[in-house]
Amino acid sequence: MRITAAVVVIWLIIGVVAAVQRGYFNDSSSNCAKASSTVVTIVAGPLNYVGVNPKIKCDVPQPSK
Repeated sequence: MRITAAVVVIWLIIGVVAAVQRGYFNDSSSNCAKASSTVVTIVAGPLNYVGVNPKIKCDVPQPSK
């Protein structure tokens, strides 16, 4: 159980490092697509370094007038 937890924590840390290297935390503006891409990059972890480049598109409906 401890080994699994340690592997998950290391996996997520590697994902955060990949997100920082891609500059996802530099810009203060945020939108659905950027936030989703950041989360998916963190979850992908080490896969980012073997060519995975997750991107998410979000189409949020506009409020009615």
